[in-house]
Amino acid sequence: MANKTDIDTLNAELQDEEPKAILARIYSLYPGAAISFSGAEDVVLIDMASKLTDKPRVMTIDTGRLHPQTYRYIEKVREHYDLELELLYPEQASVARLVQSKGLFSFYVDGHEECCHLRKVAPLQRKLAGEDAWITGQRRDQSPSRTAVPVAQIDASLSTADHSIVKFNPLANWSSAQVWSYIRLLEVPYNELHDAGFISIGCEPCTRAIGPNQHEREGRWWWEEETIKECGLHWQKPSDAQAD
Repeated sequence: MANKTDIDTLNAELQDEEPKAILARIYSLYPGAAISFSGAEDVVLIDMASKLTDKPRVMTIDTGRLHPQTYRYIEKVREHYDLELELLYPEQASVARLVQSKGLFSFYVDGHEECCHLRKVAPLQRKLAGEDAWITGQRRDQSPSRTAVPVAQIDASLSTADHSIVKFNPLANWSSAQVWSYIRLLEVPYNELHDAGFISIGCEPCTRAIGPNQHEREGRWWWEEETIKECGLHWQKPSDAQAD
């Protein structure tokens, strides 16, 4: 099942299902689908998946610029769920060329896209090139660019003419309050930065705590346009998003 018509049908079927039921359906179709892990939403999926399969596949991207607390959190999750967690790394030569030519903080001047592509998007693309499906913690209420996130979609940014990759977003319909209710109720491990006002956590130079009544993505790339807060892992052209 990897053509758009079948995935659109599956997406419609899963719209009203709870995340754990969605995960169960995913694993019935794609037993090897890996969860992309970085934040609170993703660890909720890991917790649910650990109740459905003995060893869920989990991958996380080490950009080389994460907060110290995030590295400790990654290890805590690995140990808590006894995971064979796979870390993905950027290509050293590409990062070296960027830093040598533009310095360590070029994104403050010319935008975050180039650095994010080298450190996050390219490693994920290399990893998923041979995969059929992957699982993310995207929610529709996370940002204006995610309001139309489907539960199941063909990943237009990663698929090729010869091979379609399916992206699943089991938490698409959940709110931040539901995510944190699950974490608190089941004592799921979370990044200690959340207790310091960090809601959406990325690389250290590009993430800051937010104040009361600010949207959770306002702490990401705060020096840029406020309506688009994406690193490139999930960003699609509006036409692609509408097609899904």
